Amino acid sequence: MRRRAFLGQASAVGGLGLLAACAPGSDAPEPGSATGPAADEVDKDVAALGDVTLTVWDQEVRGAQNDAITALIESFQQKFPNVTVDRHSQSFDDLRQQTALALSGNDVPDVLQVNNARADMGEFVKAGQLTDLSGYSEAYGWEDRFPASVLAKSRYSADAVAFGEGSLWGLPQTGEVVGIYYSAAKLEALSAQVPTTWDELIALVSAAQAAGEQPLVLGNIEGWPALHVFGPLQAHYVPAEEIVSLGMGNAGADWTSEGNIQALTQMAEWGASGAFGDSPNGQDYDAAWAAFTEGTGVLLIGGSWLGPDMEKVLGEDLHFMAPPAGMDGKVATTGGTGLPFTIPAKAKNAVAAAAYIDFITSSEAMALIAENGGMPVLETAALAPDSGVNKEIYEAFDAVSTSGTLLPYLDYATPTFADTAADTLQGVIGGQTDPAAAADALQADYGEFTAAS
Repeated sequence: MRRRAFLGQASAVGGLGLLAACAPGSDAPEPGSATGPAADEVDKDVAALGDVTLTVWDQEVRGAQNDAITALIESFQQKFPNVTVDRHSQSFDDLRQQTALALSGNDVPDVLQVNNARADMGEFVKAGQLTDLSGYSEAYGWEDRFPASVLAKSRYSADAVAFGEGSLWGLPQTGEVVGIYYSAAKLEALSAQVPTTWDELIALVSAAQAAGEQPLVLGNIEGWPALHVFGPLQAHYVPAEEIVSLGMGNAGADWTSEGNIQALTQMAEWGASGAFGDSPNGQDYDAAWAAFTEGTGVLLIGGSWLGPDMEKVLGEDLHFMAPPAGMDGKVATTGGTGLPFTIPAKAKNAVAAAAYIDFITSSEAMALIAENGGMPVLETAALAPDSGVNKEIYEAFDAVSTSGTLLPYLDYATPTFADTAADTLQGVIGGQTDPAAAADALQADYGEFTAAS
């Protein structure tokens, strides 16, 4: 599960048992150094390490996510019986708070999931707090296993100015795509068809509201969920190439363009009309999608990671579709990879950590992830289930990633953009910020960063 706005100062790390035994022969870099070993210096002999406790922090907490990672850890420990995985799983928001504090200290996990965004991975790379995995990537063959487009989501230059190129700092397990969940029964009750264009979707929202239904479900108290609604909507008004530049923090685009203001205006209209419900900015994200499974709302624009858990409640009534084609004539929607797994620069068991990351991203792992209801970032089409919402999710991801544009999460853009965008969209939805002022606020953050880069 993915992109979240920064929550401010991290809380104290308590009771997480960060200390792991320092293994003989460990190739961990010197504390504070981001330089990993060269490919010919990588030690892959995990069995020779002796007994090792490998501390892993992840945010794979939802049912399907947790099932997959639990099964992979069991298999990893069977392959390497001298390694005991000490796993600490927590929500994305909690993990992000803990990470910022832990990486600034001396007691760190050996393996850590880190958000790709500039505010997270970019800042940690710049501070020398993560290990450059380029040597491991060559030694383990990750460059051959993963498409360049996938690895680019975890590449930064050492100074973190360039995003999408440079050294490799993490490796993902899963793919993600933001699309539209809908209830077939709700559409039938409204005598409505599945929308095939954005105009049809916007008309469906109005029709559902006129019929007394809440058209769109959104829990936005955390701030970041609105980005998952706005990103796909933005593609209806703004060229995909421009959105990519904005989302990756690359110079040359402009948040104050007519298209962006049109997209912000549509968000404002939905907020003012109550299309998102009475108080979307006051509702939790998890409570919102749970309410959708209990009959609230007709459409939920959200991430692929929600599918398996919602299907457990809604069964065959739950469906998923990629958003309608954007203004370029091709489908374009927010998505990317799951949070990459990284090795902190001060990790004490880098040999076992690299083997763990290699294991949980192997072909066998991809099959196991799919078997447990997750969406693997590799071999997605081949591993799609025969039926159900995950089949539709896999097909949507494949269509977007192969013949459309998988837009970056907008919080990638700058180290502060997650806060800026979350606050701004809350204001737009709540009616406190008009679209033009919102565009100015977003441009100020983006423009200041790109000018300084």
